[in-house]
Amino acid sequence: MSSMIRERGRILIVDDEPPNLRLLDKMLRSQGFQNLVLVADSREVLNQYQAARPDLVLLDINMPHLDGFQVMEQLKALGDPLLPPIVILTAQHGKDFLLRALGGGARDFITKPFDRNELFMRVRNLLDAHMGHRLLHDQKTWLEETVRQRTSELRRTRLEVVQRLGKAAEYRDEETGAHILRMSYCCALLAREYGWSENQTDLILNASPMHDIGKIGIPDAILLKPGKHDPQEWEIMKTHTTIGASMLEGDDSSLMRMAREIALTHHEKWDGSGYPNGLAGEEIPLSGRIAALADVFDALMSDRPYKKAWTVEAALAHVRDSSGKHFDPDLVVLLEAKLPEVLAIRERFRDIGS
Repeated sequence: MSSMIRERGRILIVDDEPPNLRLLDKMLRSQGFQNLVLVADSREVLNQYQAARPDLVLLDINMPHLDGFQVMEQLKALGDPLLPPIVILTAQHGKDFLLRALGGGARDFITKPFDRNELFMRVRNLLDAHMGHRLLHDQKTWLEETVRQRTSELRRTRLEVVQRLGKAAEYRDEETGAHILRMSYCCALLAREYGWSENQTDLILNASPMHDIGKIGIPDAILLKPGKHDPQEWEIMKTHTTIGASMLEGDDSSLMRMAREIALTHHEKWDGSGYPNGLAGEEIPLSGRIAALADVFDALMSDRPYKKAWTVEAALAHVRDSSGKHFDPDLVVLLEAKLPEVLAIRERFRDIGS
């Protein structure tokens, strides 16, 4: 065994007889072991174990207060992912006793009175094996943490791209950044209330700001026209859904898939009269149905160059009238039920100057 393992290997020795503790301490130190923790009272083992985090435990069985079997139960209950090997110190040789000790978590035995060579061999082999396992465990933990950090960085980068693209769409339209925030948080609220998981809810929160990204491809003369569009202009205006979907395709991440789905379907209507594909009812992805309701409800209550903001009552009445026509009736019910929280979102992300 290398001197490094002898110096670094931590050994917890538990025996209620002080002469045995002194003997084991002397024998092991003579071989270069330095990190030894001696415990005579079995009631102190748990605290000493948690403080020392040993690589090997030498454990007597017949002790007052707590016997060795009870001590092993306590150590197992800690749920340590890398519990060190336990070597039983015993003068007993009965088969039933040995099987019980093995079943309780022991890895090996050292018989009393101690044989010097047997002691060194068992301690060396088990300490070598455990410290090798600890090294592998530490490497695995490091790799997992590295992967977690890299994944988190990629996710933050992707969200940054989403947010910047969302802002790009805002600059081309009359919508405000506050509207985008309100709409996306309202989407998350409705999705959570509908029963989506936290992961799905987080996806729609971060995907929904991309719903109008396709407006980047609409000419200013049409996009910013203050009056009503003529039929030809309106057909061009409607293409912002397919333009947005095209811009967002090609990335297989769940975030970008949902962003594309919303961009394409947030102008579909429950009765099939929407665009671009005239989908009806549950043919429309739920993400698109949620985004449609959240987008329209907030837009109605927001000032635009071509209209004044509607009151909450007027906007809610319009949503009710459009239930089963424009909007999914179940989502309208959820919106009404969560109206105080929707209004709290509006208050949290108010338009500048309002």
